[in-house]
Amino acid sequence: MKKYLNKPTLIGAGIVAALLILFLIYRDYRPEIALLLNPTHHNQQILLKLIRSHGAWDMLLLLILIAIFNAIPGMSNSVVCIFAGLCYGPAVGFLINWCGNVLGNCAVKNLIAKIDLSKRAKKSKLLGYLLNQKHPLIGLTIGYMIPIIPSVLVNFACTRLKVSRKQFLPMVAIGMAPTSFIYAFGGDAIFKGDSKRIIAAVIAIVIVLLCYFLVKKMIKSSKTKRQAA
Repeated sequence: MKKYLNKPTLIGAGIVAALLILFLIYRDYRPEIALLLNPTHHNQQILLKLIRSHGAWDMLLLLILIAIFNAIPGMSNSVVCIFAGLCYGPAVGFLINWCGNVLGNCAVKNLIAKIDLSKRAKKSKLLGYLLNQKHPLIGLTIGYMIPIIPSVLVNFACTRLKVSRKQFLPMVAIGMAPTSFIYAFGGDAIFKGDSKRIIAAVIAIVIVLLCYFLVKKMIKSSKTKRQAA
């Protein structure tokens, strides 16, 4: 029999690592968090100076935390991604989010063949849809773009379809770019109190959600056609 890595142990180790990094981030960003909870124009100027004093180490902590949350099934890294945009602006925040999300998916892709997924996950309608695309690379890229679709399912589909490393890296890089930017853009808009940009970010998130529901409708429709046939 094929030996698998213990999934609960891996998830537990990921949660412990995430909690440790959260503690380090809280310790380093405690003055900024206090100012964020008391938003005034004066505090905003102080906050900018404090954030600019942080070096590459703090950015790396955020990046690793985003990667870990991305890799743990059922966890969302959206709050951390928004925080990155809030602290570092849309450009740097996007790079932190994007690199973290790509790194997290690469880690899962490398581990997925060594993990025994639950029967429920293997029988998922979403997984079936991802595995039965006319253009699988495009379908999987769209799967990465929609944050509600568990990345573990998309990575499992990549493994089942034997997607090569040369195909996988561009696919996950393109797929994770839109939401990485939306969260960074939204975080920066919240920091600046720009209502128009906040509305734009909300609209973008709603569009992503609509894409998810469209995919679900397509799955249901294709299943109905197969049953009728």
